[in-house]
Amino acid sequence: MPKLKILIVDDNPDILELIESTLEGEFDLATASTGNEAIKKVRTENPNLLILDYILPDIEGPEICRTIRKDPLLFNIPILMLTGKGEVEDKVGGLESGADDYMLKPFIPQELIARIRMLIRRSHANLDANPLTRLPGNVSINKELEHKINTKEEFSVLYIDIDNFKAINDFYGFEEGDNAIKETARILIDSIQKKGTVNDFIGHIGGDDFVIITTPEKAEEISKKILADFDAIAPEFFAEKDRLRGFIETKGRDGQIHKFGFPSISIGIVTSMNKNFTHTAQINSLGAEIKGLAKKFPKSKYLFDKRVA
Repeated sequence: MPKLKILIVDDNPDILELIESTLEGEFDLATASTGNEAIKKVRTENPNLLILDYILPDIEGPEICRTIRKDPLLFNIPILMLTGKGEVEDKVGGLESGADDYMLKPFIPQELIARIRMLIRRSHANLDANPLTRLPGNVSINKELEHKINTKEEFSVLYIDIDNFKAINDFYGFEEGDNAIKETARILIDSIQKKGTVNDFIGHIGGDDFVIITTPEKAEEISKKILADFDAIAPEFFAEKDRLRGFIETKGRDGQIHKFGFPSISIGIVTSMNKNFTHTAQINSLGAEIKGLAKKFPKSKYLFDKRVA
């Protein structure tokens, strides 16, 4: 099993060295010495936990907490505030800004490790989430669909998939593939926020597969925005020289070398209108079928299942 990653943020090199020496055997470590560097690295390093100093030269710890908690792809990261400030109001301020726990310097190494393990256990126990995007995973997706079935609410499910994603992964490597997935997740979240409702749900099935559960009247608006925003950013998934020529060359699923243009996105849409769903498997099976049909067409597109069951 790979080690869990911890991002340590402190502007004191002695403290950084002490924490690193305490944790290096058990965890994969990354460090930052400013608030801006911390915000950048928490997005690129995808840590499982953040150890955050209260006072930094540019942005204070509580403000960093608030920034992280506003980002749907980051807000579930456990945060341990580690600082020399011991006043009650500072502890309260740190916790109210979004920190999960609070420790004072100087700290006892064994206690620091115990607190970290506790926060990670709690995070894993309470969160069914994809480790890359931190969006709800399959358990939460099926619970949401079960709720819709049981309450007999009208709903539409968007099954979303990046076309030719494997080519990006194979040609550029997993790191760039992961970046494409995270940017896609951001597009989906933004589309819901701007075109959906407050009760809409977004989940990450795995890999480059996502779902959005919304109302039937919002499904097409959300889909149109996803397509437009994805197509606008898709060229950025290629390196500059490949972007200029408009394609990459790599093996396809048939094992032969093919040219692949900028990635596109396919959406298959299933609705409860005129259908009597009794189990989530019916919805997921139909969604996979419609998305598969959509992927047969070139470019980004969405396809409704308008059949009456």
